Amino acid sequence: MSDLSPAEPPAAAPAAPPPAPAPVPAAAVLRTERLSKAYGDFIAVDALDLAVPRGEVFGFLGPNGAGKTTTIRMLMGMLIPSAGRAVILDRDCLRDRVELMRQVGYLPDNPVFYDYLRGAEILTFVGRMHGLGGAELDRRRRELLERLGLAEAGEEYAVNYSTGMKKKLGLACALIHGPDVLILDEPTNGLDPIASRQVQTMIRESAAGGRTVFLSTHLLDMAERLCHRVGIIHRGRLAAIGSLAEIRAALATGGSLEELFFAVTAPPEAAAAGGGAPGEAPPPGAPAP
Repeated sequence: MSDLSPAEPPAAAPAAPPPAPAPVPAAAVLRTERLSKAYGDFIAVDALDLAVPRGEVFGFLGPNGAGKTTTIRMLMGMLIPSAGRAVILDRDCLRDRVELMRQVGYLPDNPVFYDYLRGAEILTFVGRMHGLGGAELDRRRRELLERLGLAEAGEEYAVNYSTGMKKKLGLACALIHGPDVLILDEPTNGLDPIASRQVQTMIRESAAGGRTVFLSTHLLDMAERLCHRVGIIHRGRLAAIGSLAEIRAALATGGSLEELFFAVTAPPEAAAAGGGAPGEAPPPGAPAP
């Protein structure tokens, strides 16, 4: 006799597991823990979690207004977080900011100097603020000025420095005390191609020597060449983090860092149309809208 009972429906396929979170580097030198900053109802940085190990060049990328400079100012103890905290070398960036300055070198986007101090005098002043003096300070000042092409300009007043010269002097000030961590905000802005390459070489050498470099830049091609990993922040939130290969895998797509950047920061309608952010020119070769 045949079995006329209805067949059991096939078992449903198991749901795909959620993507695993990006691994946190061991022994992070710089980290943020749910770091947030609000101005009234505006959330500039929203629960940011980062971890950067020793010897890494970490690129911190994002559109204008994404929260990059606000994050850097909290790392430097210049802004009080609304929630969470930032830690460098196991020290709280706000509570221990004075002690941290002995171990951190900072280059702001637009360094400002006393107009009527000479470049060499400014570098000497910064070195002495860090406890350097005598022959050791003289050696470090001379080497940095020569390496950055400022040897002759060292006796010139800062008021006469170009934007690029001020940027190079700012980098020298960030390096004079031999810090364990460098925080660089747009380090190649205003530099000519030769100086830009020189600065990039110094960044690579710093990381190879065990120094941690936290680098904010809009130059995505430079970040792709220079950084071990990048974090992309968008509207105050971390939109992607990892090496280029890891971000490609997470997004299930290929392409350059620039293409990945637009994939996570472009509005949905712009992304669907294959364009960038509103107001941006289409990429080379793209048809006009």
